[in-house]
Amino acid sequence: MLESKKRWQIEDTDPTIVELLKKELNIPTVSAKLLASRGYSNIEQTRSFLKMDESTMHDPFLLYDMDVAVKRIKSAIDHEENILIYGDYDADGVTSTSVMMSVLQSLDANVAFAIPNRFTDGYGPSERLFKQAYDDGIDLIITVDNGISGIEEVKLAKELGMDVIITDHHEPGDILPPADAIIHPRHPKGNYPFGELAGVGVAFKLAHALLGSVPKELFELVAIGTVADLVPLKNENRYFVKQGLHHMRKSVRPAIQALCQISGIEQQNITEETIGFMFGPRINALGRLADAGPGVDLFLATNAADAQSIAKELDAYNKERQSIVSKMTEEAISLVESGEIGLNSHVIVVAKEGWNPGVVGIVASKLVEKYYRPTLVLGLDSEKGIAKGSARSIEGFHLYDELAKNLDILPHFGGHPMAAGMTLAFDQVNELRQRLNKQGEEILTEEDLIPIQKIDIKLKMDEIDINSIEALKELGPFGMDFPKPVYCIEDVNVASMRKIGANQNHVKLEIEDDSTILDAVGFGQGHLVDELTSGVRVSFVGDLQINEWNGRKKPQFMINDVQTKDWQLFDIRGIRQTNRWIHLIQKEETLFIAFDQKTIKHFETVLHQPILHVKEDTLFTEHKPYIALLDIPIDEQLLEKVLRKLEPKRIYAHFYVPESKYFEGIPNRDHFKWFYGFLLKRKSFDLQLHAEELAKHKGWSQETLFFMAQVFFELGFVRIDNGRIDILEGQVKRDLVESVAYQSRAAQIELEQKLLYAPYMELKQWFDSRLVKQTVS
Repeated sequence: MLESKKRWQIEDTDPTIVELLKKELNIPTVSAKLLASRGYSNIEQTRSFLKMDESTMHDPFLLYDMDVAVKRIKSAIDHEENILIYGDYDADGVTSTSVMMSVLQSLDANVAFAIPNRFTDGYGPSERLFKQAYDDGIDLIITVDNGISGIEEVKLAKELGMDVIITDHHEPGDILPPADAIIHPRHPKGNYPFGELAGVGVAFKLAHALLGSVPKELFELVAIGTVADLVPLKNENRYFVKQGLHHMRKSVRPAIQALCQISGIEQQNITEETIGFMFGPRINALGRLADAGPGVDLFLATNAADAQSIAKELDAYNKERQSIVSKMTEEAISLVESGEIGLNSHVIVVAKEGWNPGVVGIVASKLVEKYYRPTLVLGLDSEKGIAKGSARSIEGFHLYDELAKNLDILPHFGGHPMAAGMTLAFDQVNELRQRLNKQGEEILTEEDLIPIQKIDIKLKMDEIDINSIEALKELGPFGMDFPKPVYCIEDVNVASMRKIGANQNHVKLEIEDDSTILDAVGFGQGHLVDELTSGVRVSFVGDLQINEWNGRKKPQFMINDVQTKDWQLFDIRGIRQTNRWIHLIQKEETLFIAFDQKTIKHFETVLHQPILHVKEDTLFTEHKPYIALLDIPIDEQLLEKVLRKLEPKRIYAHFYVPESKYFEGIPNRDHFKWFYGFLLKRKSFDLQLHAEELAKHKGWSQETLFFMAQVFFELGFVRIDNGRIDILEGQVKRDLVESVAYQSRAAQIELEQKLLYAPYMELKQWFDSRLVKQTVS
């Protein structure tokens, strides 16, 4: 048995809906299964989802206060007033700022932008920057991707004589800022049809309203901000990203070309994953470590040289960010595993002086990935006496609600069920750690602490081909609320398997069912070669890709997780050197078993593991899921008892035999007849003295001579005294098989044949017939 790393949750799809979608939309089975698993059953609704057009976009003037905002901005342009776009330091804020700058510059407005510094100004409207704007002669401030919580700051701006228009998408509070206009998709007085726009989406709606037409050249900026901000990819967001990707692949915008170059991406191959894993982190790195302004400069750049220069700056910051995250993660792991904060805590709270508050959220995510526990990562500032950080959670632990139970020591925090940010007093960190861990113990079950893998589709091997995989691209873009699908292939065989890569830490497999073979690759999963055995049914979870090599395309399964519910036989027979097989055994999970005391003495100094000596009266008080059979029992019944009592999920078969009898066999009757005749002629013979000479004469082993002598002794044909054999006259003829020694050797040879020398599949069948009840259905 091989346990999966995560709890698999497989979506069951209605086969009638799958067939309906497949037939009516003329799509492959795999695509139909995915749509059905995502709740699509209505044909027209699904067709609209697949074939989005400009009608997906809603009239921008449906947004509350849009008419007021457009009128005020146009008045500012007409009267040559000074306008400030006030953005945010993440990718959504940078692209939002770039969208508004682009449209207002195209309208010949007197416009500039400002983005707060994460470390000196914090998130949202800043009194310092608003005062600076007043000093610079700004008449109108337009916030993008922030502002809805800036009640006091907006009040200050109004008192200074500036007008303020807020465009935001973050959760509005009970009291709204006293702005001249608030454009928000979830405005309490509005009824806009789609409330999940990103900040850049709201800015784009304002741009659309100002221009009177759709600014298609800005779709690519909207796509970047929308994907990077992890808003649901449905309705308008899906359309924006789909159009943005289309435009980016052929864009002449220097910023897009420079980002592709610095990321090592072919422009025509840009996908939503390019944005999420290549572009977004580089843009975000600026705001995490320094001033995010160059990000806007990049998107506004009009020549390649400027764009490439800024892109290199972004890349350098991203590498620095990666280095900082790596170092902080190592330090955090060290704190966890040192036991200082409780390795077995239900909630992890790590804190350290000097940790960069701009990346604590990334580090928290990495710790959740490693330990699967709700995690808080706090940077300590002893001078200010505060701890500031971020938290990430797991299913079953509502982070916002649990933090809210500690308001007496946690005055400043915000977030949602899975993520939060907070600031608290330096000396309250330990108290918060203890409280949250106690809350975690009360709420989280043992099962809750096993990671969940949600699976969209169970696939049959014959459903997978090049056309099906390429058709899946039409269902994209994938992201929040419509994630990239995860597939499961159940109960297939592994036809071949080998380690690959310079360090042999990856695996390449061929998996097969009755009629189909599929290539599979697992990066970082070379260990599977040592953990999967022949003849078991294996299930895989992962992704489908197309592998193209020398112009030939083949489907390929990318492995994320593996499990087999069958028991497994690991064949380590015949490997004399213990160090060549002991690393294959999971010692903590394995019970080492020997049937002979001599075997224990042989292995105890090299295994450094307890070894159970199994006899007829052994009670088996210790149970582990795996067993290692170090030698061969004296009879089958004893081994069958072991299997019956322990019901192992894995068997490591070594079957050490110091002196094998299998190839030596049992002397035949002619051998016994000659030797008895030899003794009969001499009446007395000193075997101890002359065994070597006689064995050499007959071409037998000395052990064969001593064995036959023992058989004659047990049958009463001879007397043996210190190696001297004397014939006993007048004995009744008896069959050789009446001798215990003869029976014992015959039984040992039979056991060696069945257990030690049988081919792998024969040995497995022998165990199968005795473990049939253990296979998990």
